[in-house]
Amino acid sequence: MPVEKAAPGIIVNCRGKMNILGKRISGIVVLIVLFSIVWAGCSKQSDAVDTPAAIAAQKIKDDALITKYLADNHIQAYMVDSAGVATGIYYVVDSAGAANPLYTNSTQITVGYTCWLLTTNATLGPAVQQTNQFNPSYILGEVLDGWQLAFEDIPGIATSGSTSPLVPGLGGAITLYVPSAYAYGPYPQPDLGLPANSVLIFHIIIYNVTN
Repeated sequence: MPVEKAAPGIIVNCRGKMNILGKRISGIVVLIVLFSIVWAGCSKQSDAVDTPAAIAAQKIKDDALITKYLADNHIQAYMVDSAGVATGIYYVVDSAGAANPLYTNSTQITVGYTCWLLTTNATLGPAVQQTNQFNPSYILGEVLDGWQLAFEDIPGIATSGSTSPLVPGLGGAITLYVPSAYAYGPYPQPDLGLPANSVLIFHIIIYNVTN
C-alpha cells in the first residue's frame, strides 16, 4: 500500500483537541464532561461526511471531475466493473507487459509509481508521491481499494469476449483514475498535502508479481 489509510470514523483534529483539554483541565468530573462533549462533536462531524447521502453526492462530483479531465485531455479510459457494479474507477493500460498474471487479494506486486492529485478544476496537480529508483512491494489486500479493484477486477487473460484492455502483467504499466471513496475518502492526509475527498491519479509500472 502506498501509504496507510486514515482509520474510518476518526477525525484527527477533534482527537487532538480532546487530548490537549485532558492535560490542561483537572478534575475527574469535568474531564468526563469535556470528553463527552468532544466525542459527540467528533461523532457528528464523522457522521456528516460518512452518511450514504454524503458518499453518494461525493461520488457524483468525483465522476464529473474525472470524466472532465479525460475529455479535456482526449484520453480514452475504461471503467472498472466489479461484479456488475460500476466503481467510478477509470483506467488506461499504457503497456500490456510480457505476461498477464492472475491477481488476487493475496498477490504481492512490486511496482514503481507516481501519484498526482486531480484538482477541483479538473487539472493535474503536483505529484504527491513518487517511488523514483525504489520499487516497493505490496500485498494487494493491503493497498488502497482503488488499486485492489483495478488489479483484481480488470479483465484478465482468462476472460473471453472482453472489449476492454486486459490487466497488464510483468513490465506493463497502467494509469488509474481513483475517486475519493476508493482512496482516502473524506479524510485529509496532511503528510501528503491531500485535502479531504481527494481524487488521485496513479501511473503504475509492474516489475514483479508473486502468487
